[in-house]
Amino acid sequence: MTPRLWAACALGVVLVALVAYAGLVIPWHRPPAPRADQLDALRALPGDQVQRARAFHAELRPSSYGALAVGLAGALVLGLTPLGARLVSLAGRPFGDHWIAQAVLGGLLIVLAGEVLTLPFAAWRHTVVVRYGISTQTWGAWAVDLAKSYAVGAVIGGLALLGFYTVARLAPRWWWAFGAAGAAALVVLLSFVLPVLVEPIFNKFTPMAQGPLRTELMSLAARDGVPVRDVLVADASRRTRAVNAYVSGFGPTRRIVVYDTMLTEATPAEVVSVAAHELGHAKRGDVVIGTIIGALGAAAAVIALYLLGSLGWLLRLAGTESMAEPRTLALLLALVTLAGLAGGPVQALVSRRIEARADAHALALTGDAATFEAMQRRLGSVNLSDPDPPTWEHVIFASHPSTVERMAAARAYARGER
Repeated sequence: MTPRLWAACALGVVLVALVAYAGLVIPWHRPPAPRADQLDALRALPGDQVQRARAFHAELRPSSYGALAVGLAGALVLGLTPLGARLVSLAGRPFGDHWIAQAVLGGLLIVLAGEVLTLPFAAWRHTVVVRYGISTQTWGAWAVDLAKSYAVGAVIGGLALLGFYTVARLAPRWWWAFGAAGAAALVVLLSFVLPVLVEPIFNKFTPMAQGPLRTELMSLAARDGVPVRDVLVADASRRTRAVNAYVSGFGPTRRIVVYDTMLTEATPAEVVSVAAHELGHAKRGDVVIGTIIGALGAAAAVIALYLLGSLGWLLRLAGTESMAEPRTLALLLALVTLAGLAGGPVQALVSRRIEARADAHALALTGDAATFEAMQRRLGSVNLSDPDPPTWEHVIFASHPSTVERMAAARAYARGER
């Protein structure tokens, strides 16, 4: 068989494995959250709070959707015209058109062009979250965080591009196989490395002081059978008033992380309720599940890109001759952008199902539906979440159940409905 036929067969195997694995591990059935309970919960929320949250999201939508539209348009213009290939060549010219310079610097230049296009929308969004009191950042602190994010992305992206095009040069007929394996391995590596190396770049973490809350959180984890090394407090208040908590790391690095804002805004019982939800993710291995799905998806994407290289008209649009040459970078990124948009609703659905399962775990672990519901009201109020967003927006973009869905699930649990 030819390498292209092998690639087609391999893509079929990876996609079957991806669908089968997702079908087995994703909780497609969610706990009951009756619509009648949702509407009752919505009526119970303060009217001014609901109006403020909806006004906040109405003001955010132009910047969010504007950035999405402009980012997509920019990616298509760069990828489906020779402009992207010219930018890659321009980046490599000072270095004698060396392929490494084209691959790394050209890739960073293409990404930077997209970031510049959407930067005004990010600034617009920042003005809105500051006006509504969610963000506590000055423009200087916001710019520093943005630069840190770009720097982290540049390092990871640069290494990934260098590896990809090195493999493409060493194995021009079989790079799809090595590239797929490398992409999957990179997803797994980043899942382990990012919490340990990247989180401290953006936040300072300090051990929670000894006291009843720390003791309760550690006891909760022990009762749940989830080993936790420590309970840390993140200095989130230096950039936001939003409240949150999460479980981070694997095995010996796993820790419960609580925003310092939560310690001032929520009751200890509500903090425990949120921690129980996060322990649900650790108990079910949701990070591992997401990592395996991401690794299979990354492998499939690399193989699909190789097969798309047989479409001569696509390469001619981009002004290149092969998917394996650095000048095709912009085309690759445009295709990845389109795939991300197409797969977004499915990813959102999967995330909502996993989050609903973690909610059910929290209710079962604490047995306290009243506090769970109170915590959801607290999260919605402080974070200005739309408690009952438009259906189309929720289906396409929402990674979590809505506030009223979560409150309704707590009420159903209290009635014994599972």
